[in-house]
Amino acid sequence: MRRGIRAAFVGFVGVAGMVLGVGPSTAAAAPAPAPSVVHSCVTESRPGFASCLALRRTDTASIMRVAPNAITPNALPSGFGPADLQSAYKLPANGGAGQTVAIVDAFDNPNVASDLATYRSTFGLPAANFRKVNQAGNASPLPSTDVGWGEEESLDVDMVSAIAPAATILLVEANDNSLANLGAAVNTAVRLGAKFVSNSYGGGESSSETSSDTQFYNHPGVAVTASSGDSGFGVEYPAASPFVTAVGGTHLVRNSSARGWGETVWSGAGSGCSAVEAKPAFQNGVATNCARRAVADVAAVADPNTGVAVADTFGTGGTFFVFGGTSVAAPIIASVYALAGAPPTGSQPNTFPYAHRSNLFDVTSGSNSRGRCRSGVLCQGAVGWDGPTGFGTPNGSAAFHS
Repeated sequence: MRRGIRAAFVGFVGVAGMVLGVGPSTAAAAPAPAPSVVHSCVTESRPGFASCLALRRTDTASIMRVAPNAITPNALPSGFGPADLQSAYKLPANGGAGQTVAIVDAFDNPNVASDLATYRSTFGLPAANFRKVNQAGNASPLPSTDVGWGEEESLDVDMVSAIAPAATILLVEANDNSLANLGAAVNTAVRLGAKFVSNSYGGGESSSETSSDTQFYNHPGVAVTASSGDSGFGVEYPAASPFVTAVGGTHLVRNSSARGWGETVWSGAGSGCSAVEAKPAFQNGVATNCARRAVADVAAVADPNTGVAVADTFGTGGTFFVFGGTSVAAPIIASVYALAGAPPTGSQPNTFPYAHRSNLFDVTSGSNSRGRCRSGVLCQGAVGWDGPTGFGTPNGSAAFHS
């Protein structure tokens, strides 16, 4: 059964961005119209359920990357590929050997393995060591299919491929998009040996989430990441959990700096103060302007206007698309943790960036407030910690080990 009716969304953001038909390696930092974007998943209003946080552009699927004036169906779009992301975040080209990065999503994408192979061959990556299991950890039966969550799965496995090409990828498909089943899938991923678990979904906070923290997300010695959200200022769960690395989002462009890249806050990145979770010890002494858990901790590219290339053929009528959303950022950060090596037994990996702030690219400008934020640091880029990007984005992997 296919679900996944998409809600159209136009006008997510950006200041400067990619010019359609021009690849990321030559993109000019010039004003661009807001991209035409759809949410891959239906926005969930039911308590206890989550939406995936992938945003798919509808204006780039047939734009040639290297021939701006040629329109070719299913051609590679103008999204960032592995070499771009590795360059932007100063990462090795073939990292991740010996590590397993798990992706937790809901429902099944029957094309995910073949689309992953297409992505990797297109970008010159070796064949993936890939495994897909259900919520219980078995190869069958798999959950019912869902086009929107299928897009999320394609995005997630491609981002692990881009950042940690030599890592094993474990996709655990929850029975549905309830937080209970997604959380159970996290436990399965850890039981199967993953030391890095990415969660590109979010739902509303509730008074029961502290119980979910203990039941699903408290895994010492395992780096668990969660997307902060795509609706600007505001907090989602499980990003609010004190046991996960909450991952915000940026607008990423090439420039003439020594780094060769620049980042600003993406206007859609989730941030703020949890209404439920107590302030964790690792945020003591950090000027978050929150009495409770503050989101986010770190960030990576998420703006669809400076989005990433993803291969997906399940129900989309194409092959390559450009995606954004903090769904991009969460698997990127989980994979950077993998590059840093397995966390020590008993450690709390979401504290590592707080101890290595100088090993992150600080994002100091941009805003996600949309008029709903009364505290600047919670919604605006700032020196040091800020809500939308935490302490910043990867500068190599040094900030992600103990």
